[in-house]
Amino acid sequence: MKSTSALLFASTMLLAAPAVAAGPNVVVSIKPIHSLVASIMQGVGEPSLIVEGAASPHIYNMKPSNASALQAAKVVFWVGPGLEAFLDKPLDALSGSAKVVELSEAPGLEKLKFREGGAFEAHDHGDEGHGDEGHGEEGHKHAEGEAEHDDAAAPEAAAGHDHGHDHEHGHGDTDMHMWLDPVNAKAMAAEIEKTLAEADPDNAGAYKANLEALNKRLDDLDAKLAETVAPVKDKPFVVFHDAYQYFEHRYKVRVAGSITVSPEVLPGAERLSQIHAKIKELGATCVFAEPQFEPKLINVVIEGTPAKSGTLDPEAGTLDAGPDLYFQLMENIGTSLKTCLSSAS
Repeated sequence: MKSTSALLFASTMLLAAPAVAAGPNVVVSIKPIHSLVASIMQGVGEPSLIVEGAASPHIYNMKPSNASALQAAKVVFWVGPGLEAFLDKPLDALSGSAKVVELSEAPGLEKLKFREGGAFEAHDHGDEGHGDEGHGEEGHKHAEGEAEHDDAAAPEAAAGHDHGHDHEHGHGDTDMHMWLDPVNAKAMAAEIEKTLAEADPDNAGAYKANLEALNKRLDDLDAKLAETVAPVKDKPFVVFHDAYQYFEHRYKVRVAGSITVSPEVLPGAERLSQIHAKIKELGATCVFAEPQFEPKLINVVIEGTPAKSGTLDPEAGTLDAGPDLYFQLMENIGTSLKTCLSSAS
């Protein structure tokens, strides 16, 4: 009887205990950013994700459920129109009903310029100047997908829009894959925590504590990645599209070029022939595909060369969403590079 009474008393006390204040409705565009938001919201709530599964923001089409989630959101996090162009008009339509945070504008981010061409092996990887290579307008003027410019840049139709948040957007010269540097992830996380604490002051303490824990994990990740790729950082490799500049810049790995700059515009036969010749010329040891895009292109460009193929997943298409995804994503990139490049001659 005593044990039963004790259980009843404990149950009553649990029911009577004050509940943690429910967090706000938060919507996030892509998995890597969703992971950072989910880490900061742990114990408070779970953010919704727009680009799920193996879908890519480069070629994503909004679903009715996405539109409904946006309409119900109190806070929306995205990178910006240079990456998730499909969100530009839907976010305009919110008309101030949600706080929209463009994380490419987060204070403290290191931004690198968008590279015009697919082959950029002439860069000096020993210095810090990757972000200063020429991009002008040439890489962007065929953004409608004209066949003669296989290395066209991402569509810039979204640039210059005002989302009602006192921002003017002009990301035509900025590489938007900023999360592929853990130091940039820390800058984004700080902006996420600040935004959530302002939108939901009742849980500000939880957000702050979660940010501190996340920053420690990101510091550990940074050190681990540097150690992982150190033995192979001088071996040249080619990637499917130019998404890895921030990883390259941080860890000084030797990306020799990309098959295409923008995955919206797949390369033609002439472009593939050029890359094939470049791989043979450079002695590139690995060519990396991405799970969201056509893997046969990789086989075409490495045929007749000693290069091996691997897979990199910069947008985490193959991973389950959640707080740990960002760390899995970054560790997988480091491990894939080390594995392929170590096995190549």
